[in-house]
Amino acid sequence: MSIVQLSRFAGPDRDLVIALHCSGAHAGQWQRLANALGDTFEFIAPEHYGCADVGPWTGQHAFTLADEAVRTIKLIDMTDRKIHLVGHSYGGGVALHVALARPERVASLSLYEPSAFHLLAQSQLGERALEEIRETALAIARDIVAGDNHAAARTFIDYWNGKGSFEALRPSMRDALAGWMLTAPLNFNALFAETTPAANYWSLRAPVLAMRGERAPAPTRIVSGMIPSLFPRADLKVVPRAGHMGPLTHPAEVNALVVEHIAAAKSAMKRAA
Repeated sequence: MSIVQLSRFAGPDRDLVIALHCSGAHAGQWQRLANALGDTFEFIAPEHYGCADVGPWTGQHAFTLADEAVRTIKLIDMTDRKIHLVGHSYGGGVALHVALARPERVASLSLYEPSAFHLLAQSQLGERALEEIRETALAIARDIVAGDNHAAARTFIDYWNGKGSFEALRPSMRDALAGWMLTAPLNFNALFAETTPAANYWSLRAPVLAMRGERAPAPTRIVSGMIPSLFPRADLKVVPRAGHMGPLTHPAEVNALVVEHIAAAKSAMKRAA
């Protein structure tokens, strides 16, 4: 099993960026970010369970974010460098788990609408949004059990992107997403089952950039808004006209924010050295 699907400019003298993609996507989501960072960084994008190069979850036990995080933690443990972590949606939830598993190794953290739904359960403001996303996950699971993966994919894509988004995709893309949908309940359940107390994130001293789209759905809008209060060094940026899929629909704007954040963290580390 390969643990790295997108890697470029390897070298011990380069800062290492690890980027975690959203559910239903793959490492190629981050190609433009890799290009924007240029050859002064080593860039790696591990893929998640359900992607072709990783395969399905083994089913050995109830799937958790810790299981998804294993590949990224292995990458971190293979080097003595500090890591710039980037995550989008589900990848953002995984990135938060990884950051707490190796807090001393994180140089910076960039999160676009992390699906850290466990935080909604810890805030009165998040109760209704948590119910909304739970109902969506349940509707998707019902379609899968009924054997209609295309209906499940339609619910999934239209929730995050707006009604009609699934039908606007190419037929081959619709089929690919329908084929991936068996993994969606695993992702949702892992996110819902995460139990990390919100107070624990204060231990991460690295600078954190939270981003959301102007048109973010309620669950990730609320989570993103919570980030600045959870970390000692955190900021929130809103991307105009973007929705939940901002890294794909508005890559120039999102990547510019990430590159600026990583560059600032790198400069700060040099000054402190």
